[in-house]
Amino acid sequence: QVQLVESGGGLVQPGGSLRLSCVASGSISRINVMGWYRRAPGKERELVALIPSGGSTKYADSVKDRFTISRDNGKNTVYLQMNSLKPEDTAVYYCNVVGLGAYWGQGIQVTVSS
Repeated sequence: QVQLVESGGGLVQPGGSLRLSCVASGSISRINVMGWYRRAPGKERELVALIPSGGSTKYADSVKDRFTISRDNGKNTVYLQMNSLKPEDTAVYYCNVVGLGAYWGQGIQVTVSS
């Protein structure tokens, strides 16, 4: 069993910042890719950012230069620093980890509103 626990979501005003964290625990072998996805109301789930164990990070065009993904391999943790948040960033954010299998977190709400 693999568990992914997300934290750091909430309500923030436009222009504000939040930092999401996702800790992976359980029967985890080598973790390759860690990432964040999101699903806005009425929309499909979409990629936000990916960080492979080696290689370049990848971002959705809509979040480039505002969001930064990072990881701490010793802690099996992936982070998403979100700056200059916009109302259109409102969504449920999901952590995703790929190793021998692919695993998803339960999702965490991020609401950007004044």
